[in-house]
Amino acid sequence: MTTARISGSVWAALAIVYLVWGSTYLGIRVVVETLPPFLSAGARFVVAGLLLAALLVWRHGPSVLRVTRAQLASAAVVGVLLLLGGNGLVVLAETSVPSGLAALLVAVMPAWVVVLRTVFGERPGAGAYAGVLLGLAGLAVLTLPGLSGDVHLGGVLTVVAATLMWSAGSFSSARIPMPRNPFTASAYEMMAGGLACALVGLARGEQRGLDLSEVSTRSWAALAYLVVFGSLIAFTAYAWLLQTAPLSLVATYAYVNPVVAVLLGWLVLDEALTWPIAVGGAVVVAGVWQIVRAERGGPPAEAADPTPRPLHDGQAPGPSTRPTVSPERKRLR
Repeated sequence: MTTARISGSVWAALAIVYLVWGSTYLGIRVVVETLPPFLSAGARFVVAGLLLAALLVWRHGPSVLRVTRAQLASAAVVGVLLLLGGNGLVVLAETSVPSGLAALLVAVMPAWVVVLRTVFGERPGAGAYAGVLLGLAGLAVLTLPGLSGDVHLGGVLTVVAATLMWSAGSFSSARIPMPRNPFTASAYEMMAGGLACALVGLARGEQRGLDLSEVSTRSWAALAYLVVFGSLIAFTAYAWLLQTAPLSLVATYAYVNPVVAVLLGWLVLDEALTWPIAVGGAVVVAGVWQIVRAERGGPPAEAADPTPRPLHDGQAPGPSTRPTVSPERKRLR
């Protein structure tokens, strides 16, 4: 499919993925202003998972949710890695890290996937490794104390840990027995990951002192936005794009989302946009672009599974870098 033949519907769906997923970092930052991180993340993903399951049953009947025990266990493991380890840690980090900086730190996730593939015997190629070096150089600029402004180093390292967890979930999802229907897999992953987030929140004592009457209206609105737009509407648009548009075009969200997140954080929350953040972010985005470009031109032997892997929401941390798999799985995310 050439650019000249790309329909208006494709561009509209791509715009949704660009803007909605780029805005989820802003949404998370607003949610944690008055809601606890893990409990709010748990509520978000459990509700989104139940809504997605209900939509699937409405469209295809109850049989669409039938999976084997092995598939259910695999979906639960991936859901915990992605949504507790990946998304949950990002939510926690955004209690002390600006939303734009968090998005830039998350964008380096494809580099970790390339590293994991190398550890397990794959050879992504020189182009992908060049992208990894660029991404890690940008990450160094963003994480060095003092360079990115008055930012808690602990929060920055929490986001880095989140990208590692998301990469592990993305990497393992293509290698264990997952449900064949990607929407079904996502529903179970969101419910499992959401329950895990809620349990961690309870274990941390986030429920103590929580007075729902004191939660701001904008935090509730942001949470609803993340459930409906981030986890359902944009997810559906992305899944449709995987079936309709060139993968090279769909993968561009990985380096557009961080830019959208930084601009929204600057415009809406008055987050500082310093030169180190701008330079480090540009290097990270360049690294992601190089990895996507290298993988797009990879050998056919890389194609292992033509079935698109599911995606959960806008804070997806980048492409999985496998040419025939969803560019996020992922993806964080």
